[in-house]
Amino acid sequence: MAKAGDVLEMQQLGCRVQLIRTAAETNGELVEFDVLGAPRGFLVQSHVHTGQVEHYEVMAGTLKIVENGREHLLGPGETTEVPAGVAHRQLPGDKSPDGHVRVQVRPAGRTQDFLERVATMCAAGEFNRFGFPKPVAGAMLVTDFGDEGHAARPPLRVQQALSRLVLRAAGLMRPYVFVDEWDVAAPPEAVFAAIADARTYPEWWRPVYLDVDADGPAELGKESRQHFKGRLPYHLHTRSRVVALEAPRTVTADVDGDLRGRGTWTLTPTATGTHVRFDWQVHADRKLLKALTPVLRPVFRWNHNWAIARAMEGLEPYARRTA
Repeated sequence: MAKAGDVLEMQQLGCRVQLIRTAAETNGELVEFDVLGAPRGFLVQSHVHTGQVEHYEVMAGTLKIVENGREHLLGPGETTEVPAGVAHRQLPGDKSPDGHVRVQVRPAGRTQDFLERVATMCAAGEFNRFGFPKPVAGAMLVTDFGDEGHAARPPLRVQQALSRLVLRAAGLMRPYVFVDEWDVAAPPEAVFAAIADARTYPEWWRPVYLDVDADGPAELGKESRQHFKGRLPYHLHTRSRVVALEAPRTVTADVDGDLRGRGTWTLTPTATGTHVRFDWQVHADRKLLKALTPVLRPVFRWNHNWAIARAMEGLEPYARRTA
């Protein structure tokens, strides 16, 4: 995940974004960033943030806000705020390449993830020459972020239905959905400590996890990077971010990289220790996996089952040893 001061390049969209305060730094209260340049394409279309307030401050150039059919032209030093749920557009007032607008979004939600996704899409050439996402990339944006922010028209349910059709046609719609449950003869606190802190995985989840890099123990918004393998002849690299944390009961992480999805661990105390449940919904985004998914889906499930069996073998002795 990007840090304060990092610049997200969006040349295909006429601008770049510099992060000022991140979601992790503000504990999700807000994300603050500067938009530099003259945004175009889908960035300047009418859209809605369902549960977030946007605050704009013009640092240089001009900014035009279109809200409820009315236009507001702001110059340097002027500010405005758009309430949650209100359809609006924000676009350069004079097309100057030197435009500079500071934006705060409250609460932070997944805005930073969205900005990083857009920058990645730009780098991958997933926008057309008019600055709009290509069909599959656009459908994935709606699927992943539509509930939080989306184009004002057509209605969100129509956008989501169209996105499902596009992804189904591209062979990307059906995710892998796994639910695994087992009992561990160790206290919930010790089991939770092992599961929540991914840095411990190479110690007990062997030989699946080869390396995990993280900035520290699990906290809301914290990120870790994983290198792992199963029985199939390939290695995977992923990045995960903790999006929900309630010790010692549950932890949820969003994952991207060679795999994209969400995993939730839920722990329930039992008379002899802890009941563990792992819900894992994942899309195989690596090109090779995309190509093979339609014919090798049963093999991938076998691979997952093998990996979970290794977790079952290693988690209990590790948790008992560290309790």
